[in-house]
Amino acid sequence: MNCTLCHTPLVNKIDNEYYICSTCEAYLKDEVHYFNSEKEKNHYECHNNDVNDIGYQNFTAPVTNTVLENCTPEMLGLDYGCGKGPVITKQLVEKGYKVNLCDPYFHPDTAYLDYQYDYIFSCEVFEHFYNPLEEIKKLSSILKQGGILIVKTHLYNNQTDFKNWYYRKDLTHVFIYTFKTFEYIAKQFNYEVITLTERLVVLKKK
Repeated sequence: MNCTLCHTPLVNKIDNEYYICSTCEAYLKDEVHYFNSEKEKNHYECHNNDVNDIGYQNFTAPVTNTVLENCTPEMLGLDYGCGKGPVITKQLVEKGYKVNLCDPYFHPDTAYLDYQYDYIFSCEVFEHFYNPLEEIKKLSSILKQGGILIVKTHLYNNQTDFKNWYYRKDLTHVFIYTFKTFEYIAKQFNYEVITLTERLVVLKKK
């Protein structure tokens, strides 16, 4: 198995499920443990993402606030991997923003590819990418120069016990990022790093 981001052969298996890439330092689940599409969709159907739930709104607030602070209603945005409860988009639309939706299971229309976006946000989605290289290539191709890519995921750091970490226990988390991974992405895809924290990444396309 090769790294699905940088194609480095994976030889360092840290436990019975995960490899660590020696180049981009991502943690990758062994493909033998991947869900099929039916099982994956059933898993997502169980997510209780009520757009009116205050707790859910607070959870996604870092993304919502980043858009509000950096983008205007005249700009066009994309909610990539919006799921069945696109709470961020709902809040933005209520403030006059224009946002297209995309999700392979809940909003599978590919018409979103016909646009160029001022900003793209992806909340708790990147860790589910079976092929992050192709996903990021696609997002970069529809993001305008100077546009921002906002990613909410949980970056792993070495101070945490990976084996018992809650984030790796989600069976659909197949690609887990570190700070080094996003630094690699920024360099390879010509982005400027605006924000790089454990829970939020903001990149600007050069």
